[in-house]
Amino acid sequence: MKEPMFLRLRKRLAVKPEALITMGDVCQIYWNGEREEAIKRMPIYRVKPEDGNLIIIDIMQVIQRLRSAYPEVELDIQGAPQLIVEVLNPRKNANPVLVVLVWILLFVGSGLAIMNFHTDVSMLQVHQRIYTLITGLESKQPLWLQIPYSIGIGMGMILFFNHIFKKKINEEPSPLEVELFMYQQSLDQYYLQHENKENQRTKT
Repeated sequence: MKEPMFLRLRKRLAVKPEALITMGDVCQIYWNGEREEAIKRMPIYRVKPEDGNLIIIDIMQVIQRLRSAYPEVELDIQGAPQLIVEVLNPRKNANPVLVVLVWILLFVGSGLAIMNFHTDVSMLQVHQRIYTLITGLESKQPLWLQIPYSIGIGMGMILFFNHIFKKKINEEPSPLEVELFMYQQSLDQYYLQHENKENQRTKT
């Protein structure tokens, strides 16, 4: 009885420009130990400059390559039918002037957003009312309420985003990381569907 070859196509792969993508790069393989290592070194695709930043590798390309080398092998395929290959082109150094301008824009914009929110909900009047209810006195600037409240906003933002600069507070993903993950998944799904439409258009 012949042992089937088990394949699981990976979901995403990052490579350098003009890299040679092998079978072991695109999928996990379980088969005979000696031949398994040889199969993992089998080339699948060579990245070309005209490919752009994203390449779609279909499971049919993998099957075709395996059948050409092992026509009698029984394949047991699991996982996703397509793989997204991201070509990591060299990044340009960021312009310090542009970074500073963006930082100032975000800082001022977020500050104005917080101040406009506090104006809309009459936060000053709320603090003044709370101060009067607790102390029985009136104050136009209840600093012992406003200062801890301002510090609390900053601490709350740190806890919400789960980061202090580049260091994470704990292993739990922040809401921003979750949103970026969902956005990346949506992008991947779009690329895969777009590739399918292109294949269908080519065939017709």
